[in-house]
Amino acid sequence: MAPRKSVLITGCSAGGIGEGLAEAFREKGYHVFATLRTPSKISKTLSSAEYVTILTLDVLSSESISAAVESVKKETGDRLDVLINNSGEGIFAPALDTSIEAGKKIFDLNFWAPMAMLQAFSPLLINAKGCIVNNTSANSVFPMPFMSVYNGSKASLATASETWRYELQPLGVRTITLVTLAVKTQAFTKDRQFKMPETSYYFQIRELINGLTDGHLQTNGISTKQYATKVVREVEKGTVGPVWAGGSALSAKWGWWLSPQFVRDMIVESFIPVASEMAKALQR
Repeated sequence: MAPRKSVLITGCSAGGIGEGLAEAFREKGYHVFATLRTPSKISKTLSSAEYVTILTLDVLSSESISAAVESVKKETGDRLDVLINNSGEGIFAPALDTSIEAGKKIFDLNFWAPMAMLQAFSPLLINAKGCIVNNTSANSVFPMPFMSVYNGSKASLATASETWRYELQPLGVRTITLVTLAVKTQAFTKDRQFKMPETSYYFQIRELINGLTDGHLQTNGISTKQYATKVVREVEKGTVGPVWAGGSALSAKWGWWLSPQFVRDMIVESFIPVASEMAKALQR
């Protein structure tokens, strides 16, 4: 009997994409290592599920990553079939008002942490001739206003992920770069609103900017289960390279690439009307 395949997923808090991925891989018969920084945030279903190991993992800590590697090695015999870099975070704020320190923290989590995870788990992935899946974002392609740090960090990860694909292929490891669009999660909360300084050029449209955290950008999103089912399917069938997933993924992909610049500008403005709102503010 073949050994049970294994997958490690970062960022598995209840209600998020990570939880959905963990459930989908478990249903496919994988031994799931569901990791998160705060174990108390795991769902009750996952916490009691068979063939699910909950690991405390802070992807910003080399010591924590090393401990996770050792835990997986003990369970699997120095193998890991799938590594999914899912953890991530954003900030909704104008570039002119974003502190460089805060921006660097976002890059640490969204870019450097996935690279650290790859380096740490590469021997296990190579032993298993496995697959690494990096969850980037459609924001790496669509330049949505007031998300420049998030957009930039995800664009960096997307480019790096595709570069790693060429580097890892000779070692027998596949790479999938997820280009994620709208998925209905609990990630959008009011406590993520940016405190706009009164000196900001954008102070008069602060309601528009803070409104980006209310979840309306996920209106046309798919469920975490639908998203996770697609990801599992792509992993299982041996896919490599970019995979667009989420609400209206295919139409968004081709609509963007085939559109001239002025149409792209109209698309961005339709989601976040910064030009029209600033024009109104200047007339007041």
